[in-house]
Amino acid sequence: MRVIAGRFRGRNLVTPKGLATRPTTDRIKETIFNILQNHVPGSNFLDLYAGSGQIGIEALSRGAKHVWLVDSSKDAKSAIESNMNTLKIQEECTFLNRDCLSAIASFPSDMTFDLVFMDPPYKDEKEDEILKSLLAKNCLHENSLIVIEADLHRDFSFVEGLGYQIERIKKYKTNQHIFLSLKKN
Repeated sequence: MRVIAGRFRGRNLVTPKGLATRPTTDRIKETIFNILQNHVPGSNFLDLYAGSGQIGIEALSRGAKHVWLVDSSKDAKSAIESNMNTLKIQEECTFLNRDCLSAIASFPSDMTFDLVFMDPPYKDEKEDEILKSLLAKNCLHENSLIVIEADLHRDFSFVEGLGYQIERIKKYKTNQHIFLSLKKN
């Protein structure tokens, strides 16, 4: 796995051991960042269920101001710390080795994110809890964009009831990306 664009282009990244993570392919990563290209430069980027940190690191490579990586796995911790050390990005990147809900709860009350990417385990269906938590903690602003990677058959009609609106859905063979923003009044 490697960074595909920006200042770290071509740099290889370490991935967590085992089958617990599903690294995003270069092709899908390129599609995501083509969609997000105008939102990434200068952004505060939150990568939940970060795995190796590849999505957050790609955002940093493409001009994000600061990236927060969150994952509770010991294997993810090892991979993320290795990638941060190799790229020397400790000043621009914060890693929290804890579950996503407790990480969100720990953020200062004035911290907001421009972009949030989450790729929770498909079988857990934790997206609604995370979305509720982001709202409760006021981690989003009117222009924030949330991207969720999920199983192809996961229904996201529930998000409107939580205060979000679907901006776009991008479907692939086995999964999909849901792009959300706060519901406009």
